[in-house]
Amino acid sequence: MAQAKKKREALSSFDRDTQFPAAEALSLVKSLSNRKFDESVDVIARLGVDPRKADQMVRGTVGLPAGTGKDVRVAVFAQGDKAAAAREAGADVVGAEDLVARIEGGFLDFDVAIATPDLMSQVGKLGRTLGPRGLMPNPKTGTVTNDIGKTVREFKAGKVDYRTDRYGNVHVPIGKASFPADNLLENYHSVLDELIRAKPPAAKGRYLRGVATSSSMGPGVRIDPSFTKIEDSQKTGS
Repeated sequence: MAQAKKKREALSSFDRDTQFPAAEALSLVKSLSNRKFDESVDVIARLGVDPRKADQMVRGTVGLPAGTGKDVRVAVFAQGDKAAAAREAGADVVGAEDLVARIEGGFLDFDVAIATPDLMSQVGKLGRTLGPRGLMPNPKTGTVTNDIGKTVREFKAGKVDYRTDRYGNVHVPIGKASFPADNLLENYHSVLDELIRAKPPAAKGRYLRGVATSSSMGPGVRIDPSFTKIEDSQKTGS
């Protein structure tokens, strides 16, 4: 009952039909976050694509300048020198056939999986386990690579992957409600720039159809994507 009351109060505190500049929207999301834990803040973009068509799937990775605010657990499928590089870069678990066996046995205590190309024939066995969870290493997201050390450090520092769901929406975490508004804004613009860059040539008509942001338990706040970085920065006074 208390949670329902909080949500009703949050919904009545602003006009849900208004598109706010990103700076105002993110400040509003921060003010509406009143849970006892540090809520995540997400951006949701509705794209004018048909994800059922392979040439309109939008998928990739984006680095968040201010990080994600969470300790990202990285699993690496590698052996020899590449395994050593992964450990040196801070990977949480490293292995080859032994790691495949652990995951087949139920181990899933990680947020990102990275693999060297030579081990993908073994990692492929885990498709049914890792695929539905968005954890399967993929060249399109940079998680199948020989540059293991660099890739581990990037994901540890705040690199996240994104992909359209079956409705053409993309959900990307941009930090925590405790972040300064400027940091959330910086991460937001990095995500928006990346989504625009990743527009498929086959996509026709209006591409960016809607953008919103919300905290884990808070209401969605619509964003006006036409505002530039400079205009948004002026809103925060930075």
